[in-house]
Amino acid sequence: MISANNISVQFGGRLLFERVNVTFSPGNCYGIIGANGAGKSTFLKVLSGDLEPSKGEIHITPGERLSVLKQDHFAYDEYEVVRTVLMGNPRLIEIMEEKDALYMKEDFSEEDGIRAGELEAEFADLDGWNAESDAEFMLNKLGVPTEYHYMQMAELPSDLKVKVLLAQALFGNPDILLLDEPTNHLDLSAISWLENFLLDFPNTVIVVSHDRHFLNKVCTHICDVDYGKITLYTGNYDFWFEYTQMRQRQARDQNKKNEQKIKELQDFINRFSANAAKSKQATSRKKQLDALEMIEMPVSSRRFPYVDFKPDRECGNDLLRVDHLTKTIGDRKVLDDISFVIHPREKVAFVGSDVVAKTTLFKIIMGEMEPDEGSYKWGVTTSQSYFPSDNSEYFDGVELNLVDWLRQYSTEQLEADIRAWLGRMLFSGDEALKMANVLSGGERVRCMLCKMMLSGANVLILDEPTNHLDLESITALNNGLIRYPETVLFTSHDHQFVQTVADRIIEISGNSIVDRKGTYDEFLSVFDEEQLRKY
Repeated sequence: MISANNISVQFGGRLLFERVNVTFSPGNCYGIIGANGAGKSTFLKVLSGDLEPSKGEIHITPGERLSVLKQDHFAYDEYEVVRTVLMGNPRLIEIMEEKDALYMKEDFSEEDGIRAGELEAEFADLDGWNAESDAEFMLNKLGVPTEYHYMQMAELPSDLKVKVLLAQALFGNPDILLLDEPTNHLDLSAISWLENFLLDFPNTVIVVSHDRHFLNKVCTHICDVDYGKITLYTGNYDFWFEYTQMRQRQARDQNKKNEQKIKELQDFINRFSANAAKSKQATSRKKQLDALEMIEMPVSSRRFPYVDFKPDRECGNDLLRVDHLTKTIGDRKVLDDISFVIHPREKVAFVGSDVVAKTTLFKIIMGEMEPDEGSYKWGVTTSQSYFPSDNSEYFDGVELNLVDWLRQYSTEQLEADIRAWLGRMLFSGDEALKMANVLSGGERVRCMLCKMMLSGANVLILDEPTNHLDLESITALNNGLIRYPETVLFTSHDHQFVQTVADRIIEISGNSIVDRKGTYDEFLSVFDEEQLRKY
């Protein structure tokens, strides 16, 4: 068990939260939610001991092991991948190292033999003989291919390093598991495995995530970081959302009734306070008025951008034809004879475990990369707007404020008009004069979405657009794409996003594709039935 006792955290003059008292019990999964900058990751750092709170203390039941998803992708570069996973259980590593040192001694004594026996017993208790195979199983399920398992961490691409660090956090059955955005860089299949892992996990899980489906699937409780405090709710994300929306509606309705009652009482007092015959009634009304209180409606840190894509024209009958595309990157063939046709007004999600393959496909159809073989053709009435998974070329080294940055991509040239568009994406006042090269990841994404809204395109191509966004921005984008009347091609690891936007699923796997009309859940149900028939 882990508990936060009277915790307050303050940076400079800004108070993130104060007097937090929360107990996290075994057998439960707690989802930490809140707007970007509200203090979610900070709270996890306080729980893990990586950050000292301004006030209060963290208590962990003596003897319990706490495991944290590490954020430093370079910390284990000198180690092999499997060894890095095993390091998630420090005691197991200590035993292995001490055993190896004992068995290498030339003058192995009777005392050494006794110590080795003790270590072997503890090693067996920790299931050490199966440790490497367990680590490899986790790595495979999270999408780290077997050929990488005994390579140095330094040789891995960054997206695989993240998966290795997640496997490290999960390894060895920790008593308390702290996960900050564990679904980042996972494909939908790996996320599904992680969901099932956490559902079967018997101990305490505390997780920060922007994935609504993930929070709904795994969480038994929600910790809401808002209004300068942390409030615990029983239930998953949907329950929290419905409950808090209901409470806000009730508070607004009650305040409206109170306002009307206050007006009626005040009118009566004003009319009859000087009337001797009515003085007692006026006094009674005054007491009622004094007793009436408006329910406080604190200002939330949550802010919803307004995302709305409007095409300048409809597209014709021909939209996109892809014929036998093949592309090799390095020594790996990422696309192998891929063909499909996209029809007008379809919303197509491209899924599959190979992130590079999907990104490569999008780069080719957007003209940013040449295929080795094959061709593609856009309809003459189409216009495309592209959201790349890596947007650094649009911001790094760009010495422009946001007004001037957005002006590059707009027919609107008046500053007031540009500011109006930026305001939709939560850049109001002086925030519209921020320099483009100092924006956070979430701010960059909102700028790219604003650029796309200004394009008037009738085909939107989005490669992992929900990365770096908070739940409020994801919801706004989700709704904007649902409303959009034309064609959308996209990738996302957010299950609910895919489920609610897509009406066609294309899975790219090796040299083949699986192409089905319908929602993502329908796609998965058919896939599960086919897998069952195989066995």
